[in-house]
Amino acid sequence: MPKFNYVALDAHGNETKGSLEVATQNEAIGRVKEMNLFPTKITEAEKAPEKSRVKKPKAGGRKGAALQMQINIPFLSGRVKQKVLTAFTRQLATLVDAGLPLLRGLRVLERQERNAALRSILGELALAIEGGSTFSEALAQHPKTFNRLYVNMVKAGELGGVLEVVLKRLAEFSEKAQKIKGKVKSALFYPVAVLIVATGILTLLMTFVVPRFKDVFAGMNIEMPGFTLYVLAISDAIRLHIVKTLGGVAVVWVLFLLFLKTKIGRLLWDKFKLKMPAVGPVISKVAISRFCRTLGTLVSSGVPILQALTIVKETAGNVVISNAVAKVHESVKEGETITAPLESARVFPPMVVSMVDVGEQTGALPEMLLRIADNYDEDVDNAVAAMTSLLEPIMIVALALIVGSIVIAMFLPLIKMITTLSSGGGPGEAE
Repeated sequence: MPKFNYVALDAHGNETKGSLEVATQNEAIGRVKEMNLFPTKITEAEKAPEKSRVKKPKAGGRKGAALQMQINIPFLSGRVKQKVLTAFTRQLATLVDAGLPLLRGLRVLERQERNAALRSILGELALAIEGGSTFSEALAQHPKTFNRLYVNMVKAGELGGVLEVVLKRLAEFSEKAQKIKGKVKSALFYPVAVLIVATGILTLLMTFVVPRFKDVFAGMNIEMPGFTLYVLAISDAIRLHIVKTLGGVAVVWVLFLLFLKTKIGRLLWDKFKLKMPAVGPVISKVAISRFCRTLGTLVSSGVPILQALTIVKETAGNVVISNAVAKVHESVKEGETITAPLESARVFPPMVVSMVDVGEQTGALPEMLLRIADNYDEDVDNAVAAMTSLLEPIMIVALALIVGSIVIAMFLPLIKMITTLSSGGGPGEAE
């Protein structure tokens, strides 16, 4: 009789490993669930050779050689964009909901997929399922494309027999996340464009215009104002030491990236982002919406709360939010409520905490979390509009001040010369 190794979570969220001698993988899943455990991974003990066979493309012909190169050469395989993955999920959900078998649906989508990387992955998924793996196990072999949120929701859908429902929820989740991301990007397009144009104008002034004024000032026998000397010094530093200037900027940028790699650096930066003027409220609302929608989607799909909190912590995208979710996980693990650690984190507004409390007491936590996410999506729209309307005049005024300061610095010597000539009664008397 075959032997299956399993990894499962108990009621407290602790991981348990073991093995069972049963006839099929489905029977192993049932035995693990009878032990009041939630299976996260079940594989046949002697399945390693088959996995290597599954990943191996068919030999022969140019098509097989091209596929071999695509899989073996990392930079040719590429990564699947979220937009493409969302479209695939929506199409697969539609096919499965229409009664088409999963394997056949994958083959249909593989034939029509234009993205080479995803087409190759779909072929491998189909081969893995033909080899006896579950859909979630096949997805788990491609962690760069399908994250833990995706894999665990599919696994919950398989165990509950509602795969088409879970796929629809995944597609809706991805579509709403893409919608929010697109709105933020479009709102930041104008400020970024203004910043690029401003940088180009300042570079042109400091490298071409200001040096011309310096040549004019060299023929004047007057004492240069301090502000003019300061602007001329900056111009010389940029023009004559461009390599050192760019090198210094690059060094600062690299040091900043290295600082973000550290735990304390990432924590401080994420705290700063949440408290930034104008931008901070938008980032905070997006993070809260993402937390609520991810947790609500996972729990409503049948994923256990402790496992769902672990996934949310890893996909939060902000260390401050992740730390708050970690405290919630420990609280739930000890049998306490979600509300207390959420409130003590001082990241979530009182309204969010109150709505979560009501949802937890009434047994409608997933619905309440999704409702909070919908409300915050609307707040993000308003916050993005307010941020854009605030950033536009600020950047225009800042650009006007910088350019105006350079112009004033260049005209100060001319004004001083005119004043000297006027007080001396004319050029002859000035001499």
